[in-house]
Amino acid sequence: MTLQTIKASVLKFVEDEDGLTVVEYAVAGGLVALALITAFTNLGTAVKGRINALITALGGTPAP
Repeated sequence: MTLQTIKASVLKFVEDEDGLTVVEYAVAGGLVALALITAFTNLGTAVKGRINALITALGGTPAP
């Protein structure tokens, strides 16, 4: 391989945008997953608080 061939191969790789869409979808999927995990964690904490409040109102001992 000559220097020109290597240079041409690198330039072709840099200019290729097909792989970019895969990366974009992966990043978007990661962000959606992170948002869902955060939402369900917050929802679980809120539900636990409500259930503990109901248990306390009924005279029981809430879960830790």
